Amino acid sequence: MKLMVLQLLLWHSALWTVHEATPLGPARSLPQSFLLKCLEQVRKIQADGAELQERLVSEGGHCLNQLHGGLFLYQGLLQALAGISPELAPTLDTLQLDVTDFATNIWLQMEDLGAAPAVQPTQGAMPTFTSAFQRRAGGVLVASQLHRFLELAYRGLRYLAEP
Repeated sequence: MKLMVLQLLLWHSALWTVHEATPLGPARSLPQSFLLKCLEQVRKIQADGAELQERLVSEGGHCLNQLHGGLFLYQGLLQALAGISPELAPTLDTLQLDVTDFATNIWLQMEDLGAAPAVQPTQGAMPTFTSAFQRRAGGVLVASQLHRFLELAYRGLRYLAEP
C-alpha cells in the first residue's frame, strides 16, 4: 500500500510539474548554458527518482516473495494434516482457505508490482502422517511454526507500511 501511494504521489507530482512548467512565452532571454545545466539536473533527478522507485519496488517485492513462499509452504503442510480429527476439520478447513486467500493476494500484488517470478512455485514433498498421533503432533508443530511465521510477516508488513 505504501508503495502504491508513493507511486501515485510521484505520478501526480510529475503531471503537476509538467503542467506548471509549460512555457507561457518565449524563453529566448535565458542563457543557453543555464538551460543546458537545467536539462542535466532534470535528467539526474529523473535517474535518482527511477532508482529510488526501483529500490522500493525491489524491497517490497522481495518481502512479498518471501511471504508468498512461506504461505505456499504452509498451504502444503496444512493439507498434509487432513483427517486430523472430525472436530478439528472445520477449523483446519478455514485456516487452509485463509492461508490460500492470503497467498493469492500476495501473488496478485507481486504481479501488479512486476515482482512476481515468471512461474508460480510448485509444492515439494510434504510429510505424510500415517497415524492419529502423528497428525496431532504434526498439527501442533505446524500451527506453532505458522504462528511464528505470521508474527514475522506482520512485522515485515508493518515495516513496509511505515511512512
